Amino acid sequence: MSALRRALPRLSGACRSARNQQQWAPVRHFSSSPITRANWGFVGLGQMGYPMARNLRAKVPATDSITVYDVNESATRQFAEEASSAGAGTRVTVAKSLQDVSRVSDTVITMLPQPKHVQAVYQEFIAGGLEDARPRLFIDCSTIDVKTSLEVGSSIRVLGHEFVDAPVSGGVVGASAATLTFMLGASDSIVGKAQPILEMMGKRVIHMGEPGTGIVGKLANNYLLAMSNVATAEAMGFGIKLGLDAKKLASLINCSTGKCWPSEVNNPVPGVVESAPSSREYQGGFGVSLMSKDLKLAIAAAELADAKLVLAEPARKLYEDAEAHEDCKGRDFSVVYKYLQLASK
Repeated sequence: MSALRRALPRLSGACRSARNQQQWAPVRHFSSSPITRANWGFVGLGQMGYPMARNLRAKVPATDSITVYDVNESATRQFAEEASSAGAGTRVTVAKSLQDVSRVSDTVITMLPQPKHVQAVYQEFIAGGLEDARPRLFIDCSTIDVKTSLEVGSSIRVLGHEFVDAPVSGGVVGASAATLTFMLGASDSIVGKAQPILEMMGKRVIHMGEPGTGIVGKLANNYLLAMSNVATAEAMGFGIKLGLDAKKLASLINCSTGKCWPSEVNNPVPGVVESAPSSREYQGGFGVSLMSKDLKLAIAAAELADAKLVLAEPARKLYEDAEAHEDCKGRDFSVVYKYLQLASK
C-alpha cells in the first residue's frame, strides 16, 4: 500500500481523513443469529452481476428485501420474475432509479463494466441524499482503475458511510456457482462486515489491505492472465503447425512447468477442452474487450508506481487488434489464438 499512497498522496489522504471522521454504526451484525429485515441493494445485472445477485437472494434471510437496478430493464424484470416463481422468500423490488436503491438499502453492491459507469452510479447515489443518520456499506465489485476507486470511496466516506473495493476472479462460471474469489480492499474494521456478505456470492475472500488494494490485486492477476493466455495461444499454435496433436500437446503442458489456467481450463484451441469457450466458437466466457480493458487498467496502475511492464505494450496491441477483427470481436479472450492464426495467413 505504501507505493499506492506515494503515487496518490492526495487521494489516500482524503480516504484516511474520511475514515477517521466517520462514526460507523452498522445496521446489521453478521453472526450465527441472523437479524431480520435487512435491506440490500444490487446495481448491475450483467453476465456477472445477475448470478451474483441471484446467489445473494438465495442466501439472505427470507425476511430481508433486495432492491435491484440495471439500465437493461429486461434483466431486472427477469430477475424479479425468477424470484417470484421461486415462491416464498426474499422480497425483490425493481428500483425506478439509482437513488431509490441508495435510499432504501443498508448494504449496496455494485457490479459495473467501466470506471465511467461506477462514477456515474455513485454520483447518483450521492445526489439522492446520503446525509441522513443511517450509515450504509457500499461494496464495489467492478474492475476499474485505482484512482477512480479511491475517489469514489472518498466521496462516500465523507458522508459517513463505508466503501470497499472487492473485484472478483472466477468469471461467469464462478459467479453462477458462487465460487468466486473476492480481492478485498478495506480497512481492518470493515473486513468483518464485508466478508460474510461476499461469502454469500463466492468461495474465497482475500483481504489485500487498505482501500484500493483489492483493485491492485485484481489488475495484477489479470495482467498475468492476459500474458499467459497469449503465451498459451502462441505455444499451442507453433506446436500444432510443427505436427503435434493439439490434445497431446496440451496434456504435456498441463503436467509440466508450462501449466496454467489458459492451458488447462480455458485452452484456446477448439476441441482440446470441451467445456472451454474455444470449443463453442469462443462464445461466452470473459470477453476479449474486457481483457483489453483490464490490461489497459493494469498498465495505468503500474505507471502510478513507475513499475516497468516489458510485455504490456505488444500484448495490449494484440488484444485490441483481436477485438477489432470481425471474426473475433465479442468473443472470449482466448480468441487471440484464432486471431493469430488468421493473421499468419
